[in-house]
Amino acid sequence: MISSTITRLYGARGWAVLGACCAVLFVVFPLLSIAVPAGSPFHLSAYWVTLIGKIMCYAIVAVAMDLIWGYTGILSLGHGLFFALGGYAFGMYLMRQIGRAGQYQSDMPDFMVFLDWKEFPWQWWMSDQFWWCALLVVAVPALLALVFGYFAFRSRVKGVYFSIITQALTFAAMLLFFRNATGFGGNNGFTDFKRILGFTITTPETRIALFMITGATLIGTLLLARYIVTSRLGRVLTAIRDAEARVMFCGYNTMHYKLFIWTLSAVLCGIAGALYVPQVGIINPSEMSPANSIEIAIWVAVGGRGTLVGPIIGAGLVNGAKSLFTQAMPEYWLYVLGLLFILTTLFLPRGVVGLFNRSKKAA
Repeated sequence: MISSTITRLYGARGWAVLGACCAVLFVVFPLLSIAVPAGSPFHLSAYWVTLIGKIMCYAIVAVAMDLIWGYTGILSLGHGLFFALGGYAFGMYLMRQIGRAGQYQSDMPDFMVFLDWKEFPWQWWMSDQFWWCALLVVAVPALLALVFGYFAFRSRVKGVYFSIITQALTFAAMLLFFRNATGFGGNNGFTDFKRILGFTITTPETRIALFMITGATLIGTLLLARYIVTSRLGRVLTAIRDAEARVMFCGYNTMHYKLFIWTLSAVLCGIAGALYVPQVGIINPSEMSPANSIEIAIWVAVGGRGTLVGPIIGAGLVNGAKSLFTQAMPEYWLYVLGLLFILTTLFLPRGVVGLFNRSKKAA
């Protein structure tokens, strides 16, 4: 059974490519970061470790988006909300780990001391426990997605209407988190993290450990998604995308299938957000902006939706370009992003992966 599952997921060539990626992520990059001296041209600096780790977090979100949009045909413009909720859930733990090393030398986060809070609000209960916050990373996005999805899918909201209400949801959440009264740091959010599980968060060893955990999570997410889309469940999801009415006539309750994949996609985004926060060092309400959720859809479109690998490539290409432009010409990035989406829609409807497949067939 295991051998048949392995064969079903990928062929020999696919597993070889995946093995090569694992060697680079878990052997080559860590050695270049830790073993190679800082003055060497082959040294992988903390900047690159953080940048690649951040892009891998985005790639997890892109795969999650591909499951719901590429395979099920449901365009969500609110996935940035689930990403941010996972980041905030784990950010609470990181803030509690600061302890008395903050500016005000208090057991409470600096922003609470500044606002003259005398005690932690209810949502910070047990936030000093790693296991509890790790549970919240999964439970909070899942619960929100489950409740929202149940009412939306039961009411048969679909197409552009579903996209609009998901965008409204993330915008409302962003406005809520901007308020100081919510207890999440207002517009500044969480930052200035010191430790994670007792380890100093800025040391090269901790950074590369987080990098490797993120890489393992990305590969695990890819394999999980591949397992789903090659299973009977995946065939039902694809059928829902192509002709939902026919699937319903065949006796399937499509709401259950859509609700499951929608909730799973939200959970994956929350995990990505939790991995993002300790590496980047900040989480604030701007991560919930509708523009961020639209950008997630662009990653998938550029890479090629309905391919799983394509969204990973798209997330890497778009965010690599974003890092380049925001350093050299930050005022032009949004124009470039819009142009990229238009060109992809007009000339690359199947994305980069579709272009590669077309070239391979032509050859």
